[in-house]
Amino acid sequence: MYRKITNFIKDLYPHQEFVPLHEPCFSGNEKKYLNDCIDSTYVSSVGRYVDRFEEQIAAYTKAVKAVVCVNGTNALHMSLLLAGVEKEDEVVTQALTFIATCNAIHYIGAHPVFIDVDKDTMGLSPHALKEWLVHHAEVKNGICYNKRSQRKIKACVPMHTFGHPVHLNELLEVCREYAIELIEDAAESIGSLYKGQHTGTFGKIGVLSFNGNKTITTGGGGMLLFMDEELAKHAKHLMTQAKVPHRWEFVHDEIGYNYRMPNINAALGCAQLENLDKYIANKRETALQYREFFKHIPDICFFSEPEGCRSNYWLNAVLLKDKFAREDFLQYTNDHGVMTRPVWGLMNKSGMFKNAETDALVNTQWFEERVVNIPSGVRTALL
Repeated sequence: MYRKITNFIKDLYPHQEFVPLHEPCFSGNEKKYLNDCIDSTYVSSVGRYVDRFEEQIAAYTKAVKAVVCVNGTNALHMSLLLAGVEKEDEVVTQALTFIATCNAIHYIGAHPVFIDVDKDTMGLSPHALKEWLVHHAEVKNGICYNKRSQRKIKACVPMHTFGHPVHLNELLEVCREYAIELIEDAAESIGSLYKGQHTGTFGKIGVLSFNGNKTITTGGGGMLLFMDEELAKHAKHLMTQAKVPHRWEFVHDEIGYNYRMPNINAALGCAQLENLDKYIANKRETALQYREFFKHIPDICFFSEPEGCRSNYWLNAVLLKDKFAREDFLQYTNDHGVMTRPVWGLMNKSGMFKNAETDALVNTQWFEERVVNIPSGVRTALL
């Protein structure tokens, strides 16, 4: 059976001795824009491609404003600061996530609280969140508190796992009821839609990533999405060392951060964005072929987009019957020229966050034992 799967994947990605999980695709104006950037000498954090990339991402996502930064982790850090999260506050998130989500919380000195995910999204469950808050939280004078720790619960950070949107309307409803700010970790979901609206535009702030393994890349890079123009202006100010504009004086009016994306990275992003819809269509076609193929494979289930959503299928995922089957699958595929990877280890099991508060994490642990990502890059033969 595993041989059949491996051969099918190799047929999808021919002419590759070892099929990678997800590699960048450069099929457009990348070299042209990079050369233009180099010729202009504006290769650092000032240049026309930075403004252009922000404007184009805002237009694509229909955000009011987009503010670019050096990577997705910094974007998460900044979004938490802008949402008012402070040292010793608590931030609700999911244990089934990449560690950047939790690192950003820790940078502030805040504490993560891990809540279970839904079976149909692999993302933070609004039902599980409401259940936990009913028993563990209370709102006093417009502020949510953890009744046990007495810390303020300031924010909720769901992550759109592998590009699949979470149940945003229900999460927003719960967060509003408990006076908690919603910040979307949309690092993996550029081009994904929830009920026709782009992920990252529902909460107070949304965060995108353009790391080398994402659907489109700037080499390294991130973006904050805003529906509040004034908040976006403040973000831009903080991420440029909080420098007050002046022709020659150096004046800084608050603690700032050097989170600026270089122009040369933004140039790459502008070229990539021109082909984003083409890449997503390509990846969705691959997902369709996987889904049809795995219908006929016993004990392996292909994970499909939630109802009412359009996923970018950043990374395709299959579910094995148990952790032993998962290990056998990983061993065989990687030994036979196909890169596959398990889902991340759960954040509450890492040494840094092992004392974090959690609910039962029933679905989370179920996924941890079964999820495997399979090759998902753009198939250049179809371009």
